Amino acid sequence: MGKLKVGIVGVSRGSAYLRNYSAGDRSAVTAICDLDEARLARAAEKLSLPDSACYTDYDAFLGADTDIVIVGTPIPLHEQQVVKALEAGKHVLSEVTMANTVEGCKHIWETAKKSKGIYMMGENYMYFHFIREWKKYIEAGRIGNIHYAEAEYVHDIRERLYDTGTRPGESYWRKYRPPIHYCTHCLGPLMWLMDGDYVVKATASGNKATIVEDQSLWPSTIDMQVALFETKQGRGIKICRSQVTPRPEPHTVYYSVYGTKGFLENTRHGKDVVGQRYFEGFDKHSMDFDCYQNEVDAPDSAKNSHGTSDFYIAQDFLDCVEFGNKPFLNEDRAFELTMPGLIAHEAAIKGNVWLDVPHFD
Repeated sequence: MGKLKVGIVGVSRGSAYLRNYSAGDRSAVTAICDLDEARLARAAEKLSLPDSACYTDYDAFLGADTDIVIVGTPIPLHEQQVVKALEAGKHVLSEVTMANTVEGCKHIWETAKKSKGIYMMGENYMYFHFIREWKKYIEAGRIGNIHYAEAEYVHDIRERLYDTGTRPGESYWRKYRPPIHYCTHCLGPLMWLMDGDYVVKATASGNKATIVEDQSLWPSTIDMQVALFETKQGRGIKICRSQVTPRPEPHTVYYSVYGTKGFLENTRHGKDVVGQRYFEGFDKHSMDFDCYQNEVDAPDSAKNSHGTSDFYIAQDFLDCVEFGNKPFLNEDRAFELTMPGLIAHEAAIKGNVWLDVPHFD
């Protein structure tokens, strides 16, 4: 089998995939697409791509000779672009989240079920080294049966919501995204650790913006949203999300998982840090242990963005296409991980009510 031919739309966020899919002997980037012609030209120069491989029109890009399409564009474009690529028979790896509406998620799910192409959502935080290690502990029964988990993703990205410098008043696409809509970095790893379970009910608090007073930027500037989820198997999950709360780098990516025999947690401070664990009958007391994001044995070329997770999710998708494997992050789980955030925001706006979360059986 020759190299798989990869097309990438959205070369800014897609830059990690440009690197990962243009290196090695299994794939080659053969087409790129972006509305920004200067950005497109820079990416083409790095890859030594001819002008004929560069597109500003997405429909024309889909006509290029590619096996795989990587969707790295803003979330509001995911529904249309993913559906068109799947209908064109392409294999699709799409950035998170699945879509920004309930109807958009359903449209992608229905199309993926009918398509000959494979769909996978790129929830890369599941590929952190310490999450993979936790999975081994849980499968070995170290913490017993999980009954509760929580996560926080507090990342001050005000400069990505509106211009904070030279062009005051200009805003960007993320201004339409409530914080809790972007909860897959929290929910993805947790639900992978609870494989087979999914969220059935959601509520949330948080519908006020006091940090950023420009109401034209609401709902992206909601100070903090805190969601509570109930799963099919009766587990409780809490997730905190903010994209405006002042917090210098490193931003917080925190997880804790409680079981009937112990717990696992990383810390809120830094990336490669020491967490805490307790295994009843094995540990005499809570003890420190490493919670590295980067895979310990990863090649240097893998350490380019989001730790090493972008590299490993790219390789995982190649395996699915090359060997016909079904992705764990297929359309079913993409739906299960995106839908709770959409419903949680609705619950917060309605006054912290509990709402059912749609699910496809």
